Amino acid sequence: MVTTTQQSTDLGHGSSLADDLAMNWIVWLSLAVVVTAIAAVTGVKPRGTRHVAHSRLMGVGRVVLVIMIVIFAVLAFRARSG
Repeated sequence: MVTTTQQSTDLGHGSSLADDLAMNWIVWLSLAVVVTAIAAVTGVKPRGTRHVAHSRLMGVGRVVLVIMIVIFAVLAFRARSG
């Protein structure tokens, strides 16, 4: 017979606090990467800063970002297909 205290301490699915914390920082890092990529592609900027959305450097940055996305997509596809 399982008591109430055993039920609260036994998670039953093998999860640990370290795994939960690792997932937590990975989720936050992923969110930061997505927000940064959207800001980089759209050219969002804070007030009082230089406009660089249509500069050559931003164009190169966008090309590099697209190349990196393609590389990671190919790696993910190859890892999934075996």
